[in-house]
Amino acid sequence: MMKPELIVMLTHNDVTVSNAIELFEQSKHLPVQHWGFKDVGLPPDQMKELVRRMKDAGKVTYLEVVSLSEEEGLRGAQIAVEAGFDILMGTVYFDSIHEYLKDKPVKYYPFPGHVHSHPSILDGTIEEIVNHARQLEAKGVDGMDLLAYRYVGDARQLLKEVVAATHVPIVSAGSVASFQRIAEIWDAGAWGFTIGGAFFEGKFVPSGDFTQNVKAVSDWLASTSENDLAKYL
Repeated sequence: MMKPELIVMLTHNDVTVSNAIELFEQSKHLPVQHWGFKDVGLPPDQMKELVRRMKDAGKVTYLEVVSLSEEEGLRGAQIAVEAGFDILMGTVYFDSIHEYLKDKPVKYYPFPGHVHSHPSILDGTIEEIVNHARQLEAKGVDGMDLLAYRYVGDARQLLKEVVAATHVPIVSAGSVASFQRIAEIWDAGAWGFTIGGAFFEGKFVPSGDFTQNVKAVSDWLASTSENDLAKYL
């Protein structure tokens, strides 16, 4: 079973933080390959500048769109293309967004299941979400942004079943705020997970700053083996 990939999100409460560029510069030396932020919180020129810096540092870049309308999703896709992101995460799936991205160098990881509210909530039965994930895969999406820990039911079971039912990368996004949850994501076989708010709230190093919290998770992933997972589950 592969270790899941950490995607560091420079976001708090579903908004990109105003000092995202500064925080990235402070933390880019860490051995974390995947970095992203939201489509809200920074002016377009700063978003482009941040993506440029991430690319210059050899990172894979993610734009997560939590707006739920077709119009806002399309706007997010356009931002992803204009700013040079590698992957668009989120949006409620619309054929128009998928179509727009088809000939562009941006991969599309929409939300499976019924997502609503802000911050986002995922509801419906596990079976409904799994079926929707299968439909999205059949349409040819590149991966999926699963709001497992924003789900109103059993997050761990949901993760396991969506991963088992699909063959594209599944990213667990939202409310990943403990090593136990990272272990559950790993155990379920998900490709990766995002963390944003928990780094700002010191969930991993209570007295530490953003960079120290990112380092703690990066170090944990590097030093933990599959055999160690049982103690967290």
